[in-house]
Amino acid sequence: MTALRPLLTAAALAALSLCGAARADEADIRKNLSERYPNLPKVDEIRPAPVAGLWELRFGSDVMYSDAKGNYLIQGSIIDTAAKRNLTEERIEKLTAVDFASLPLKDAIVWKNGNGKRRIAVFADPNCGYCKKFERDLLNVKDVTVYTFVIPILGGDSPEKSKSIWCAKDNTAAWRNWMIEGTTPPRVMASCDASVLDRNLNLSRKHRINGTPAVIFEDGSRAPGAIPAAEVEKRMAAATAKS
Repeated sequence: MTALRPLLTAAALAALSLCGAARADEADIRKNLSERYPNLPKVDEIRPAPVAGLWELRFGSDVMYSDAKGNYLIQGSIIDTAAKRNLTEERIEKLTAVDFASLPLKDAIVWKNGNGKRRIAVFADPNCGYCKKFERDLLNVKDVTVYTFVIPILGGDSPEKSKSIWCAKDNTAAWRNWMIEGTTPPRVMASCDASVLDRNLNLSRKHRINGTPAVIFEDGSRAPGAIPAAEVEKRMAAATAKS
């Protein structure tokens, strides 16, 4: 045991040395960037990048890369050519993942196909053409429950239309009739609490959803835009495999 002590001590000193170097590099990066680019957004986290000698700089859910001193900033993707993996894209997917179980599903318009055992959440605006296309494509997806969080972000009459749909006697029918058939939703004739729309907008900001449609899968991964039904099936299968 006595003979092991020098080895353990050396290992501990090496670990401390590496830790100190990491802190020093982070301090240098922060100092140089703040001095040279004072308008650069706040760096939330600095950590070693997948490539030796590079550091990952996280700004919210966006990433850039730097050398150990902050003398160079690199914007773009790191691709593992051997594994054919976009490491930057994978990292951003983790950063933007949503805890599906935490979504306030009571604030969503709900419909299902088949047994509905698989689930997705969609953020959509009633005046979004791509959202309408996506809604029609979902008709080809079986055994799914769709939770739609209506967010009026496109201006025009989106707020009024969103309120009319939410406050309809059957808001699921009102939503689908408008998005799929183009049937104008009925006007709101009585008082209605549409505060859900503000909550949905706040939820979308929280998760940095800036466009519609935005699709959230049960594993927390997300897809921007009107992806085809085949891609929805593929992503749902992957989400199920992880659970």
